[in-house]
Amino acid sequence: MIKLFVGGFPLDITEMELVMMISPHGDVSTIKIVRDKKTGTCKGYAFLEMNDREGAERAVEALDGSAIGDRVLSVKINEEKPVVAKRPYSKFNSNYSSSSSSKPSYTKVVRPGAEVKPKRPRKQF
Repeated sequence: MIKLFVGGFPLDITEMELVMMISPHGDVSTIKIVRDKKTGTCKGYAFLEMNDREGAERAVEALDGSAIGDRVLSVKINEEKPVVAKRPYSKFNSNYSSSSSSKPSYTKVVRPGAEVKPKRPRKQF
């Protein structure tokens, strides 16, 4: 599966119209038009997954830079970046060393004169 980024299309376009525009170049398996969470209006870009790389490259070659109405279409192959494991870092603990396997200990701070309620026991699974 090859993921394509399609941007710059009119905001009133539907998923079906977008698929019909790209499908002559290759088989489209999924499509996701990105919308605003609150209003549901289109943000003007979408992600498509195509079955083969050749079809994706043909779609990019044919549609990238083409005009739809008063807007210019941008079609690019979205390369998946490898996930890089980050080293844990704590700016509050200057004694942190990556070789230590012990968990940090925490103590609860209570105001003077405040009532301390006992904790509920944790559920055992």
